Amino acid sequence: MRIALVVPGGVDPSGEYRVIPALLALVRRLARTHDLQVFALRQQVQPGEWELCGARVCNIGARHTRLRCIGEIRTRHRERAFDLIHALWSGTPGLVAVAAARVLGIPSVVHVAGGELTALPAIAYGEQLTWKGRVREAAVLHAATQVTAASGPMIAALAARGVAAERVPLGVDLERWAPRQPVRRNVARRARLIHVASLNRVKDQHTLLRTLVALRGSGVDFEMHIVGEDTLGGEMQALALELGLAAQITFHGFLPHRELRPLMEDSDVMVLSSRHEAGPLALHEAAVVGVPTVGTAVGEIADWAPHAALAAPVGDEGALARHIAALLADEELRLQVAHAAFAAAISENADCTASSFEAIYQRLTAC
Repeated sequence: MRIALVVPGGVDPSGEYRVIPALLALVRRLARTHDLQVFALRQQVQPGEWELCGARVCNIGARHTRLRCIGEIRTRHRERAFDLIHALWSGTPGLVAVAAARVLGIPSVVHVAGGELTALPAIAYGEQLTWKGRVREAAVLHAATQVTAASGPMIAALAARGVAAERVPLGVDLERWAPRQPVRRNVARRARLIHVASLNRVKDQHTLLRTLVALRGSGVDFEMHIVGEDTLGGEMQALALELGLAAQITFHGFLPHRELRPLMEDSDVMVLSSRHEAGPLALHEAAVVGVPTVGTAVGEIADWAPHAALAAPVGDEGALARHIAALLADEELRLQVAHAAFAAAISENADCTASSFEAIYQRLTAC
């Protein structure tokens, strides 16, 4: 089968920086058995092409991106016809995919993976904030032959808009992020917490730091490792200093997987404080190495709670702190949640993701 995969980015030629691990895992698997052409909208400012994970990546660049991408897909289609076009993320990738598919008379799949269905005015986040965004998303999602999303809350949000969607979690590549069963924590040392997410308004590190203040106030001795690109210009580091947390927090910035792995394995609890999630992959990555997650009740964290994760209302630092303290105080509970999370992540790994999408491809192209 010949497949055009449209993505916003996440496919840097380095294969290590400016990449999305779950996306690379999918590309790697699809390219093994299909002729896969990846169209990256804005991976780099200038247009270019490179090989990655067995697929050919065509980077469209920053100018006239949508029209140029549709044109490129049509050109490659004339060389050898695509059977299907798949967009990871709705928004611009989805618009390109459904428009090109309509022109070429082939099916389209759109995977909703971000803020396409969201409106958070307080942080100016979400495609539903503007009439243009609302119109575009409605048009894309109703024009797609098949819509998918990773979590129950996203499927429900789509259903509320009259869009029937199939759940396809984006899983961990177990070939490159090997499973490790949960292990007992070393209670002789201070508790080790980890947070893996870009520093931005959606991931809500303000709530994360307030959670740590509450946790400290309850008498828990801990250290927190925060891993992720800083898009807030040092705001969180300054807040940590203001809150008296500087000695307990290490800001690592972005780390490639090979450097993240030992930190993750050495952690007792993953903490996620997001206002919105479609996934997130960090939940799966922590689970695969035996680390349970305490987070806000969004995306798959809500799906997994209360057995494979502990969830608190968005913005509720008190509830987050209580959940963390509960896991650290009761090792049997922590291990119980960790084992359930491990089983969930293994059952939804990257092989399962690729198989689910391939089943959709087969179904749509057989019609």
